[in-house]
Amino acid sequence: MAILHEFSVGHCTHPACMALKGAGLASRCFPSRAYLIETRDRLLLWDTGYAEHFHTATRQGIYRLYPLVTPVTFNAADALSSQLQARGVNQRDIHALVLSHFHADHIAGLRDFPQAQLWCSAAGWQAVRGLSGLAALRQAFLPALLPADIDSRLHFVEALELVDLPAELAPFTLARDLSGTGEVLVVDLPGHAPGHLGAFVRTEQGWTLLASDAAWAREGFQDLRGPAELTFLIQHQRAAYYQTLGRLHALYRNGLHDIRLTHQQEDGPA
Repeated sequence: MAILHEFSVGHCTHPACMALKGAGLASRCFPSRAYLIETRDRLLLWDTGYAEHFHTATRQGIYRLYPLVTPVTFNAADALSSQLQARGVNQRDIHALVLSHFHADHIAGLRDFPQAQLWCSAAGWQAVRGLSGLAALRQAFLPALLPADIDSRLHFVEALELVDLPAELAPFTLARDLSGTGEVLVVDLPGHAPGHLGAFVRTEQGWTLLASDAAWAREGFQDLRGPAELTFLIQHQRAAYYQTLGRLHALYRNGLHDIRLTHQQEDGPA
């Protein structure tokens, strides 16, 4: 069984209604979460959250618009690498780092893990590879966040073996075994971004779904309430987004309640 550790790595602020229709205009804090997954024989990271590299990448050119549209709070002490070090986990201990998608708030810390294998979907990589300027910004992608050797380190989940999921995880039926042990099973969660991924993690407490950005508030999948329509100027495909939201809703109704969202908003105002 895997052991799952959750980290909050910086946050952004937006009106609550951006994540959930009808939630009002009050400013809310949306943490950017990353996860350390301890399997029986390796350490995996799921995303990185923000990092100082984000501030560096948004200090020039058109990329300066990013923090103006999405105000970001990040301190050096928040860095995922620093939080891991405090737990006794060195950067070199990480076997692989999985990217749910290539939005900047999920990949900003890539350069802090220079020895880890990088896993993503081929579709996600092809959608951003070579993008720059306004085209990159429209996909919330900052090219400067990518390590120079990314081409030699990337592995695509499509190459992993497809396995059947247990009936308790319906309506999800197929996944790709990232761990090789059945502990971390990667699934497609289309709609938010090209090649957007999630993962079922099997722990002693049962199954957890890392649902990434398939929703930004638990009420989204609990009550089938989407985000503000304005967000679909950035999100990939509206129809696919709501299909995925419907599958999360069915999963929740079927009894799996440990569904974790990267940016699930916190209770108090920002």
